[in-house]
Amino acid sequence: MNFARVAAAAVVAWIVSIAIAFIVNMYILADLAQANAAAMRLEADLMANLPVGFGFLLLGFFAFAYAYAKGYEGGDGVMEGIRFGVVVAFIVLGFGVIWQWVVFPISGSFGAAIAIDSVVELAIYGAIVGAIYRPVGVPA
Repeated sequence: MNFARVAAAAVVAWIVSIAIAFIVNMYILADLAQANAAAMRLEADLMANLPVGFGFLLLGFFAFAYAYAKGYEGGDGVMEGIRFGVVVAFIVLGFGVIWQWVVFPISGSFGAAIAIDSVVELAIYGAIVGAIYRPVGVPA
């Protein structure tokens, strides 16, 4: 396993995820989030918690890139990454995202939007990891 490429893939995907999250949360899902504000943290509390969230997000990307590298089958990296990202998305949906709707008083439309966004984003992150990761000895 090429640990340097795993780390590079994790860090690049993490940086891209922060930019995507900003766009998604500030523009694409802003109206739905506002309509569900009663279930959300106050902005000051959210901002105070961001460093912890970003840290665990980076940890998650290292696990994501590592799992991709362990299962890499030697095909086209981007396509293999997209498939991997979608599989991870369905794991995340089943174990976490859907439970946000079950547990927290958010609307069905907000829950569905979060679920769709999760699949799209994880496919993108899979493509990024697949484009960057190469096993040891395989030229870029």
